[in-house]
Amino acid sequence: MARGVARRDRGALENEVLGALAGGPLTPREVLEQVGADLAYTTVMTTLTRLHAKGAVTRENTGRTFTYSLADRSNVQARAMRRTLDTAPDREGVLARFLDQLDPDDVPVLQRLLRQGKRR
Repeated sequence: MARGVARRDRGALENEVLGALAGGPLTPREVLEQVGADLAYTTVMTTLTRLHAKGAVTRENTGRTFTYSLADRSNVQARAMRRTLDTAPDREGVLARFLDQLDPDDVPVLQRLLRQGKRR
């Protein structure tokens, strides 16, 4: 336990950090102020770095520090889908089942995106 305060579990801390960022872009110091002074600055930095690696937040270099923002929700969901595909023992099977379960209205959208080579 750091400084005599009960440790937060990683998921709860990530949720707190994401909640703080819902108000707009923040520096790590500002995130620390929002989520509680009982945390070490390095704990907040580690959490922000993990969230950035997961694609949940974006960061912009602003001088000597980064400013963090919530990532586009569609980006976060797309990364989760990609992780699922990357760990699937039968990638083609997963893709086939996904296509089978698409709403009929989504099929032309997917076809259009594939034709355009849409990548963000």
